[in-house]
Amino acid sequence: MQLSKEQLMIQKMAREFARKDLMPMAAERDQKHEYPADSLKKMGELGLLGMLVPEEYGGEDMDTVSYALAMSEVAYACASTAVIMSVHDSICCGSLLRFGTEEQKQKYLVPMAQGEFVCSFALSEPEAGSDPAGMETTAVRDGDHYILNGTKRWITGGATSELFIVLAKTDPEAGHKGISAFLVTKDMEGFSTGRLEDKMGQCASDTTDLLFNNCRVPADHLLGKEGQGFVVAMSGLDDGRIGIAALSLGVGQAALDQAVEYSKQRVQFGKPIAKNQGLRWMIADMATDVEAARLLVLNAAAKKDNGQKCSKEASMAKLHASEMANRVTGQAIQIHGGYGYTKEFPVERLYRDARVLTIYEGTSQVQKVVIANDVIGDKKKGKK
Repeated sequence: MQLSKEQLMIQKMAREFARKDLMPMAAERDQKHEYPADSLKKMGELGLLGMLVPEEYGGEDMDTVSYALAMSEVAYACASTAVIMSVHDSICCGSLLRFGTEEQKQKYLVPMAQGEFVCSFALSEPEAGSDPAGMETTAVRDGDHYILNGTKRWITGGATSELFIVLAKTDPEAGHKGISAFLVTKDMEGFSTGRLEDKMGQCASDTTDLLFNNCRVPADHLLGKEGQGFVVAMSGLDDGRIGIAALSLGVGQAALDQAVEYSKQRVQFGKPIAKNQGLRWMIADMATDVEAARLLVLNAAAKKDNGQKCSKEASMAKLHASEMANRVTGQAIQIHGGYGYTKEFPVERLYRDARVLTIYEGTSQVQKVVIANDVIGDKKKGKK
């Protein structure tokens, strides 16, 4: 795919920032579970936290291809920072842009796009992940407020974000049509966060429960119309999946580069291991895997930019890229041998960071359902 001069400039800017600011701190932040607050502030100043938002709301009004390129560069340096960027940019800013009132956009979207604070998306629950209709969090109208009760789980940025888009049932009998979306700030009465999850990877990005105990949310903080929450959630899936696919691409590329560099330096039997045919074939497979992911990501992003339906392509990109990241990071550790199993080398962190990529923003199995339904032509109620 031929990139424009503007897209190449954005890629270069993101790469230079990520390699200079994020990469030197990535291992330490991972070990200390340290949120990258300073880096996020700089990213806001560079426009990386409002890439898809129009200029009239404080954003950069960039295309999806540029967003994917920047995301890959950030993830190459630090996957923890990249997932914060992905949730904030694609799902949260996008949802406010599509469904927010003018007042909501001015109050929340403008400062979000400028990186003044980070927003998180709260959909998953202890008993509801891939099936949003199974959520148990409720929102009951009480005069000029809604009263929220329930628990949200696996929320990226739960302890650090200032604003949350929370999905809750306003009509428990209506299934997915009874779900509504709300803008919740951390200072609202009845809202608190649970313990920090002790995760396998992406440790500089906090993940917590959100607890709602008769949380009073002003009625004007309803995002979209009552009963439109499922539509709000689904509307951001293409952007979100392209974002995570691009994140996966960055992790996979980083692992490939680390493996190539190490194979040239490591000497066994009197020669660099890069001279061994078996290892060269491993690297050839890894490079092909990464490049296939890159083309799928850019294809999905380009189709979206062209106004074409891209749900299948976004799912294909997310499916392949996330599985690729797991394969390639595993092969990178194999090439490093015992050293790859230690925290002395970056591939150990990349391997841990990659594992969750096949789970969030829709599991690999969910992506296959989406792809198969599109290819086969199944409708929700039968077949064509």
